[in-house]
Amino acid sequence: MNLNQNHFELFGLPARFAVDAAALEARYHDLQREVHPDRFAAAPEIERRASMQLATRVNEAYQILKSPLRRAVYILRLRGVDPEFETNTAMPPQFLIEQMSWRERIEEGSEDPEALVRLRGGLREESAKIYEKLRGQLDEGGDDEAASGTTRMLMFYEKLDGEIDDKLAELET
Repeated sequence: MNLNQNHFELFGLPARFAVDAAALEARYHDLQREVHPDRFAAAPEIERRASMQLATRVNEAYQILKSPLRRAVYILRLRGVDPEFETNTAMPPQFLIEQMSWRERIEEGSEDPEALVRLRGGLREESAKIYEKLRGQLDEGGDDEAASGTTRMLMFYEKLDGEIDDKLAELET
C-alpha cells in the first residue's frame, strides 16, 4: 500500500463516478484487516505509527468514495478542476426558484412528520435524477465544467435533505 496512491488506486477501482459498492465495501474490509493498529500492538513504534497513518488513510478514502457527492468532488479535483464551491455561487434562476419552493414546502410541513417523509422521498427522487446526469457527465461525457455545476446543485439538495432530517429529529423529541 502506498500513501501516494489516489483513493481509487488504493481500493483497486477505476476512477469513475459509478463505483461497485460491493467491491468498495469488500476492499475496505480487506484493507482494514491489513493495516488495523491492533495487528501492530507489539510492533516497534515506527510500525505502529505507520499502521495508524494507513488506517486513517483507508478510512478517509472509504468515506469519500462511498459518498456520491464527495466522490464527485474528489474526481473533479483529481482532474484538476476546482468546483469553486466557496466562490462560485451562481446558479440558474429556475434552480434557485425550485430551491425556494422546496424550502417553503419544508417549512409548511415542519409540524407533520408524514408530510416531511413524503417531501424527503420526492427530494431524493429528484436528487437521483441529478446524480444520474452527473454520472453521465463524469463517466461518459467528460464534461468537467458541467459536472462541477451539477455537483454544486447536488450540494443544495443534500443540504435540503439534511434540513428535513433535522426537522424530523426535532419532532421526535
